[in-house]
Amino acid sequence: MPAREHLLKIGVSGIRGVVGEFLTPALACAFAEAFGTYVGGGRVVVGRDTRSSGPMLQHAVQCGLLATGCDVVDLGVLPTPTIQVYVAATGARGGIALTASHNPPEYNALKLFNAQGLFFNNYERGELIDLYHQSAFRRASNEEIGRIAEDYQRAPEMHIARVLRHVDAGKIRARRFRVAVDGVNGASSLMTPRFLRDDLNCEVEAISCDPTKPFPRVAEPRPDTLGELAALVRRTGADAGFAHDPDGDRLAVCDELGRVLDNDDVLALVVDAALERLPGDVVVNLTTSSVIDDIAARHGRRVWRTPVGEANVVETMRAVKAVIGGEGSNGGIIFPPVHLCRDSYTGMAFLLARMVSTGKTVSELTAGLPRYYRRLGQAAYEHGRLGSLMQALEERFPDAATDRSDGLKLMWPGRWIHVRSSNTEPILRLAAEARSEEEVEALLRQIGTEVP
Repeated sequence: MPAREHLLKIGVSGIRGVVGEFLTPALACAFAEAFGTYVGGGRVVVGRDTRSSGPMLQHAVQCGLLATGCDVVDLGVLPTPTIQVYVAATGARGGIALTASHNPPEYNALKLFNAQGLFFNNYERGELIDLYHQSAFRRASNEEIGRIAEDYQRAPEMHIARVLRHVDAGKIRARRFRVAVDGVNGASSLMTPRFLRDDLNCEVEAISCDPTKPFPRVAEPRPDTLGELAALVRRTGADAGFAHDPDGDRLAVCDELGRVLDNDDVLALVVDAALERLPGDVVVNLTTSSVIDDIAARHGRRVWRTPVGEANVVETMRAVKAVIGGEGSNGGIIFPPVHLCRDSYTGMAFLLARMVSTGKTVSELTAGLPRYYRRLGQAAYEHGRLGSLMQALEERFPDAATDRSDGLKLMWPGRWIHVRSSNTEPILRLAAEARSEEEVEALLRQIGTEVP
């Protein structure tokens, strides 16, 4: 059996693990007690995705929060970005989303948000973890124990209203796009079809949009997992296809020909649209494609790079007042005027607006992007071995520029490789990019000789 620490990870997005022996109701309750103690009482927002373990863990989290004197606002099943928008908009002391995002169904997690609806930064996370380890929890008296209130309607309305402020919804509605949707039976299963149909007047062809059923495919929306969406687009003559992960912060896109776009290209299209009409720089993670650098250069803007993880990207976006950012490698689009979080709804709206303003199809828009070839891979990760692996790779490629801020990234003109430990799973993540398929395959082979 893998080491215990490999199946319970505390990282930039919260606490995550396999439900059962590792992520238990007792652990969730204790972290909620630490959270309630840290925020000092008041209202705390709780929402979740559709995993079968969600209701169990939600009860545990609510118990922990009540025990520290917090009031709980239950949002029910909603996308993570919607929960984040609600936290900030309603003046709550913080929020907890119960979701393991793109991980398999046996996982779950507590994603923790501060009063701004943002992931905890390193300082906040460190203090919270200290409280947890010390079990230094506030104990509310009987008179201080709060209550649980439900608010299932306002959060989606708040979120969608913010998105619609930044596109010409009237023009999108007039175009009456036909759009295919794959909701993976997750948290976006109801909200996305309603958004596209009711707010943007699209004809919606939906699959896997039943939140009462299990995930019908691999949770992570990638070209190799979205065959049914691609077939639906071709069969119905849809203008585009949209797919989510279980908590709705990631967006994958299929063009009108039934080809699933690389997630980096989806981010590039949205970045191009934002930079065309707004001032400011771009922030992305180290694994995001160099296509972003080329797009930014067209507009005379700078690209800032961070370690992988939404919290890391957001922290730098705030520091440099970036106009747009994200994580192309995982389909995450971050547009501050809506909220500083990965938001698939902003991505869908921006892409439809771009199609209207240019008169182009998704495939035509994608054809206008600089061409790179990317490959992602993973390998079993033996804890503690990353340092020696990085050293071996640096010795093997002495001519490369290096970045050690998140694992190791080796860079040459027009190509790079990146090796790092996953933030969410006990694996080593590998990424490579180059101007040709031959070059990128060669890079991955060279990495593979050093990875067991």
